[in-house]
Amino acid sequence: MSLQSSLFNFSFTTPCSSSSHGTSTPTITPFFNSVTRQSNQPDSSGRSEENNGELLRASSRFCTCGRRHFLEAASTALFPICPSIASDNLQPRYKTVLNRVHPPRPDWYDEFYASVLNSTAEPYEAEVAVYKTRLFTNLIRGKARKVLEIGIGTGPNLKYYANSADIQVYGVDPNTKMEKFAQESAVAAGLPLSNFEFIQAVGEAIPLNDASVDAVVGTLVLCSVKEVGQTLQEVKRVLKPGGLYLFVEHVAAKDGTILRLLQSALDPLQQTVADGCHLSRDTGKEILQAGFSSVDLSMAFLSNALIINPHVFGIASK
Repeated sequence: MSLQSSLFNFSFTTPCSSSSHGTSTPTITPFFNSVTRQSNQPDSSGRSEENNGELLRASSRFCTCGRRHFLEAASTALFPICPSIASDNLQPRYKTVLNRVHPPRPDWYDEFYASVLNSTAEPYEAEVAVYKTRLFTNLIRGKARKVLEIGIGTGPNLKYYANSADIQVYGVDPNTKMEKFAQESAVAAGLPLSNFEFIQAVGEAIPLNDASVDAVVGTLVLCSVKEVGQTLQEVKRVLKPGGLYLFVEHVAAKDGTILRLLQSALDPLQQTVADGCHLSRDTGKEILQAGFSSVDLSMAFLSNALIINPHVFGIASK
């Protein structure tokens, strides 16, 4: 299957059974370093995924067969309709994982952190808006009807995709003090509150049924989860076949750079003051190796993010 991406200006595909198709090289926009990866396939030079920096500079070869348009699979109404929220008898399991990976904080701390996040994010959001706008166009074009956002926080992403009464949004976050800000963001975006559900949970144990959502959104969340790999497996589990995972994450700088040395030195402090955020994770590599059928990943540097650079962003498909 093939998708012509309006975000990155090149096509990427999911694997197909035929090996007789031609291949081509993606055209990359000037301000991106981009890689398209198919599961279980090496990059164009035949190298493995040992070095994340090398991966981000690589260009893959891919099939250009003209099968069904990828977004049609993500948006089709032929999926069986089923409840999204997991049954009550499974709720204790999710609560157990929540308490293990994100032990309860004092109310004053959760309230303070939510308020600070809500009031200080504007400069960052203004700069990252150009990337998010292009990224979330894929949700609008794909007509996703059920969307899960992990680490929804105060809801800064809702304005990009949750502006329709046809969309049902599940917002997952361990901090319940984020809910009122997220609800305000939903209303401001034009999403009826009846179509928005805030769920206290963590990415490692998402309380939704298998194959229950059309898309998963996650921005600046894999830096702070306890188990990145488990969170990505949960994302795949709740996605319908052909579903999309849209991500924006900050990652570790290149080994040997001054920025990477600073990140390593400040990482323990960052985890303490920023609710578990890690500065030196190779999150891009984790996403590429998570077993998605295809991953479209790019890199950017943001001037307002200071040591929280570079960023990777893109789309993975199940």
